Amino acid sequence: MNQYKAVLIGCSRMGAFIDNEVPADMRPYSHAAGYEACERTDLVACSDLRPEVMERVGVRYGVPADKQYTDYRDMLSREKPDIVSVATQPEHRTEIVIAATEAGARAIYAEKAFSASLEEADRMVEACQRHNVALNMGTNRRFHPGYDQMKAVIDSGEIGALQTLIIHQTSALFNGASHSFDLLQRLNSDAPAAWVQAHLPNGDEIIDGDILREDPTGHGMIQFANGVTAYALNSGRGLEVEAVCQRGVVTALGNDREWQLRAPVTQDHRGRNKLGLVEFPAFEDRASTLCLIEDLVRSLDTGAAPRGGGARARGRPGGV
Repeated sequence: MNQYKAVLIGCSRMGAFIDNEVPADMRPYSHAAGYEACERTDLVACSDLRPEVMERVGVRYGVPADKQYTDYRDMLSREKPDIVSVATQPEHRTEIVIAATEAGARAIYAEKAFSASLEEADRMVEACQRHNVALNMGTNRRFHPGYDQMKAVIDSGEIGALQTLIIHQTSALFNGASHSFDLLQRLNSDAPAAWVQAHLPNGDEIIDGDILREDPTGHGMIQFANGVTAYALNSGRGLEVEAVCQRGVVTALGNDREWQLRAPVTQDHRGRNKLGLVEFPAFEDRASTLCLIEDLVRSLDTGAAPRGGGARARGRPGGV
């Protein structure tokens, strides 16, 4: 099997060091740790404007000094990587992603939020499509085995057709809620949105023309073209996801820590189903960053489309 060369652009928290903050069962979490854990990838070089940060990456991940670049274009030209990770802020991401496609990269792992504008998202998607580059965005729950199992329950039809999705989260829209919107799309098989209704509680204070001065909080409703309705709520409950089907409910609680399936267990005196907790199907608990990278490897091996994809990142409400 082929071994794929990966490089990292942007060596800060998500790029290399968030693993120091998260519980062991969530690791590998950073881009660099994901490549280290994946048997099919080698992190061969990194790029950042700060040499002292790259030096820390070198110590932690074994990237030698001559493979640490302050000019990412020089790195792309010299290293000719198969996979490029872009873990910079979104304001700088567009030119880097486009440069990577033009330099011959075959796959890109772009951190969320995907871009700072829809126009920039369009440019990145077009560049990846034109150069036949596989693209996954770092909305990791799309690759989480627990949500894979949740979607499998929904798709099986055993509790009837999906009707409603409800998601609670406490994050601002770009930094955290991009995970939530992407997960709503994933659980609903990436059906397109017919219309969206939303409210920014402090919108008047932070919107200056077409510029957002800070990452806003908000809540809203999405009506999908397939008839499913989703409610995105900013609440104090943390991340909770509920899929309401015709004959049951499947739920993720506690920021991906608890999984519940409620299905008909008996009937009332009128013959109506009464729901009770039944066993949630078992799944292998693996880090979502590793699953994302393995999805890119699968795409490189087979030519199949990756699970994420730039067009989905561009098209989902809140995805950019």
